[in-house]
Amino acid sequence: MSDRVALTVVARFDGGKIRPLQVIDGEGRRFTIDKILDVRRAASKFGGSAIRYTCRIAARRIPIYFDEWHNVWWCEGS
Repeated sequence: MSDRVALTVVARFDGGKIRPLQVIDGEGRRFTIDKILDVRRAASKFGGSAIRYTCRIAARRIPIYFDEWHNVWWCEGS
């Protein structure tokens, strides 16, 4: 079963668009987002929907989610 893992995200807000630049995990480690591969509203395994950013971080595809109603970022853990 997956867990929802809270993230801190450094993002740029430009022209009404949000572009995540770095992800900071719960242990304070920073990961630079190399490329945004896809952005779309998507259902979460936890119910509801959020904006899913499929990112390339250190050669891996990592989806991160942004709930614009609560201003919260997360990823799905294992």
